[in-house]
Amino acid sequence: MSTTNPQSDTQPDEGPRRSRWSRRPAEGTPAAAARARRRSKQRRRIGNVAALMAGLVLTGALYSTFAPAQAADEGSESSAEAAGRELYERSCISCHGENLEGVPNRGPSLIGVGEASVYFQVHTGRMPLVRQGAQAPDKPAIFSDEEIDQLMAYVQANGGGPVLPSGDLRDGDLAAGGELFRLNCAQCHNFVGQGGALSSGKYAPSLEDSNDLEIYAAMLSGPENMPVFGDNQITPEEKRAIINYVQTITDMPDPGGAGIGRIGPVSEGLVIWTVAISALLFGIFWMGSKA
Repeated sequence: MSTTNPQSDTQPDEGPRRSRWSRRPAEGTPAAAARARRRSKQRRRIGNVAALMAGLVLTGALYSTFAPAQAADEGSESSAEAAGRELYERSCISCHGENLEGVPNRGPSLIGVGEASVYFQVHTGRMPLVRQGAQAPDKPAIFSDEEIDQLMAYVQANGGGPVLPSGDLRDGDLAAGGELFRLNCAQCHNFVGQGGALSSGKYAPSLEDSNDLEIYAAMLSGPENMPVFGDNQITPEEKRAIINYVQTITDMPDPGGAGIGRIGPVSEGLVIWTVAISALLFGIFWMGSKA
C-alpha cells in the first residue's frame, strides 16, 4: 500500500509558478516596452522634484544674500517716517484722519498730495490750521525744517504724489519767465507778484517773501484757489523761469519811494493826480474862506 506525500504533490506546481512571476520580460516584447515606459516616467518625476528643490534652495540663498541690505535701507527710511507719523498723529490727525483720508467738513484727504503740498502748507505756517476760515493765512512755521522733512517722508510714503525738485530753481530764462507769469499768474498775483483780492473773502498772497521751493511747491500742489500746474501744463524748465522772474522783480529796489504795485505809470499818475488835485482844491477853498 503506497502513501502520498503532500509536499511532493505540490512541489511540481509551485516551482513553475514562482519562476513565472520572477522572470524579467524579454527585450523587444510589449511587456518590456511597458516596463521601460514606467521607469522613464518615474525618472522624469524624480527629476522634476529634484529641479524644484534646487530652485527653492537657490531662491533661499539669493534672498538671504540680498535681504539684509534691503532691510537696512528700509530701516533707515522708516525712521524718518516713524517720526513723521508721531508728528502727524499729534498735530494733523484730528482734521486729516487716521489714514490720510481726511475728515468731512474739517480737512481734505492727503492721499496723492505728495511732499510738495506738505512743504508748502507747513513751511509757510498755514498748517496746522488755527481755525476754520475763508483761507488759511501764512504765518511763522511751527515745525522745524527737520520735522517738516519727517512729515513729508510720512505723507509721501503713505499717500504718494508730487515730490520737490533739487538743484538751482532760478536757472530759467528771465524773459520767458515774465511772459509765462503774465499769462498764467498775473490775473491773481498782480503783474509783479504783489497779490490781490479774490471772491468770498479769499485772496492771492504776495510772493515777495516766498522762497524758491515754496513757489515751486505751490505750482505743483495748487493750494486754495490756485490751479495745479503739473509738468504737462508748465514744464520744470518753465517753472524755473517763472521763479527766476518772480525773485528778480521782488529783489529789485524802489529808488523812487513806494512801488505802488509796480504796475506802471497809470497807478502812479492816478495817485499823483488825486493827491495833487485834492491839495489844490483844499488850498483854494481855504484861501476863499479867508478872503
